[in-house]
Amino acid sequence: MDETLKQLGEAIQNALPGAVTGWKLAFGDLSIEAEAAQIVPVLTRLRDDAQFGFVSFIDICGVDYPAREKRFDVVYHLLSPKLNLRVRVKVQTDEVTPVPSAISVFPAANWFEREAYDMYGILFSGHPDLRRILTDYGFEGYPLRKDFPTTGFVEVRWDEEQKRVVYEPVRLTQEFRSFDFLSPWEGTDYVLPGDEKAKQA
Repeated sequence: MDETLKQLGEAIQNALPGAVTGWKLAFGDLSIEAEAAQIVPVLTRLRDDAQFGFVSFIDICGVDYPAREKRFDVVYHLLSPKLNLRVRVKVQTDEVTPVPSAISVFPAANWFEREAYDMYGILFSGHPDLRRILTDYGFEGYPLRKDFPTTGFVEVRWDEEQKRVVYEPVRLTQEFRSFDFLSPWEGTDYVLPGDEKAKQA
C-alpha cells in the first residue's frame, strides 16, 4: 500500500508543478501540501484527471498552530472510488488571508467552509454566504483556536424575570473552592467520603 501511495504522491506533484509543493506519508495516508492560492486548480485536477479520479469530497477542516506565522492549515479530504484511495490536501493561511472557496469544484464544501470560518476564523474568498453556522448570533471569538479560553467569554442562562435567555460575562468563583492536588490513588491526608465504612470492624 505504501508503494502505491508513494507513486500517487509523485504523480500528483508531477501533474501540478508549482501548485503542489510536496507530499508525505503519515499514518498510512497520503498528505499533499499545496499553495493556498492554487487550491481550486489542484482540486479540479484531482477530480477531473482520469489518472486520479478523486470525485468524492469527504470534508474540510481547520487546524490551528498559533506559533506559526501562517497559523492555520486548511485540510481537504478526498476519496477516489476508482483507485480505492484517500488523499489529504493541506494548505496554509493566516488570520487575514482568505483561501479561495472550493464550492465551484465541490458544492458540498459550502457548509464545511462555513464551519471552518465559525470555529477558526479562516476566511474563504468567493464563498456565497460566509457566516457562522454552529455558534449563536453575536458570538465573539473562534472556539477551536488554541488561544480561545476554555470557559468562553460569556455564559448563557434563562432569566425568569425577563422571560428570555440572557448573556452574562463568565464569573469564576474559585475562592470558594479548595484544591489539594493529591492523587486519590496515592492516598490523601483526610478521609474521603465513603472510606470511613471500610475501616469499621
